[in-house]
Amino acid sequence: MEDFELRILEHGEIFFFIGIVSIFFFSLIILETLYDFITRRRKSLWETLANAIIETGNRLLDRTFVGAVFIIGLLIVEPFAFFDIPFTLWSWGLAILAADFTYYWMHRIEHERRVLWAVHTVHHSSEEYNLTTSLRLSWVESLFEWMFFVPMVLLGFDVVQVLGALLIVIVYQTWIHTEKIGKLGWLDYIFNTPSVHRVHHGMNPDYIDKNYGGILIIWDHLFGTYKAETEKVRYGITIQLGTSNPLTIMFHEFWAIAKDILKAKSLSEVFRFLLGRPGWRPTEDGETVDEGRELSK
Repeated sequence: MEDFELRILEHGEIFFFIGIVSIFFFSLIILETLYDFITRRRKSLWETLANAIIETGNRLLDRTFVGAVFIIGLLIVEPFAFFDIPFTLWSWGLAILAADFTYYWMHRIEHERRVLWAVHTVHHSSEEYNLTTSLRLSWVESLFEWMFFVPMVLLGFDVVQVLGALLIVIVYQTWIHTEKIGKLGWLDYIFNTPSVHRVHHGMNPDYIDKNYGGILIIWDHLFGTYKAETEKVRYGITIQLGTSNPLTIMFHEFWAIAKDILKAKSLSEVFRFLLGRPGWRPTEDGETVDEGRELSK
């Protein structure tokens, strides 16, 4: 870890830049929140408070093993890298592109495997959509998300560069959680924009499991998951929580999985309840059916 910290210091300018942008976006979150409450545009104080509590929990956990495991996991893999990509301007650009591509597949798999959806559903569970929604992230994501970035490390990207590139992809997405910016023309076809991301948060049947991209939305065009905003978005999950309790928000789907596993009749069913698509159910005659996300999203 000491060597990693030294590498961070050597390339501190990129993290300083990320920090400045983060402060700017955090200021926007505060300003939008104040504006919404002064003008009575925001429906619920409790949803905003829940998002703030969840963000506070994440910042505290960042200072524990939960936060460190992301870096530790990649540092363990680093000695086995096949190549050694140097720190250059072009390698930073390539790292951001690779991190964005990796983010697309990580994000998509989190929607398609139920135990991972149990983690990611936290971000989708609000019926409101504003900049504080960007703070509504699970407390346990770091425990497994590092695994998706192992290929980048094995290809030769320094762990510092992987972390910096991923932070850029994540911080970028702060500003797109708003209804105050409409469609942006051709930009909506290339980048993840507010219009594009509103679709991703929609529970409308045509919007479910669409627009997974982080910065670029071209991955969704390439892999058939793009959907333009064509109707008013209804936010949340298809079975709404009906509460702003942060603990319920955080763990409700894990509880649902546990109840399904207790009713499972075989190890195969246990496996499918954990790693099958959200909404999978066995039928009475022993066959299985994928009922889609309607049951769990």
